[in-house]
Amino acid sequence: MGEKTKTARSLSGRVISNKMNKTITVQVDRRIRHPLYGKIVTRHTKLHAHDESNECKEGDLVQIEECRPLSKSKAWRLVKVLERAREV
Repeated sequence: MGEKTKTARSLSGRVISNKMNKTITVQVDRRIRHPLYGKIVTRHTKLHAHDESNECKEGDLVQIEECRPLSKSKAWRLVKVLERAREV
């Protein structure tokens, strides 16, 4: 009777590589407090995400969401580009 709708996990991070076809590597940073010393420490996670139109460049800030596995290492897809990288 009660329908459960799953909400996909959504993260934001920086594109650190776009060398693969239709795939980007996104680095997601999270800040945690060290359990013993209390100092704030930054942890990084690299995720592969599906970029259908190859629109992302290195340095872009993007939002990705979880989806079904698309390959051995790719289970995220690009939702939108939040901020473009600066041209140098």
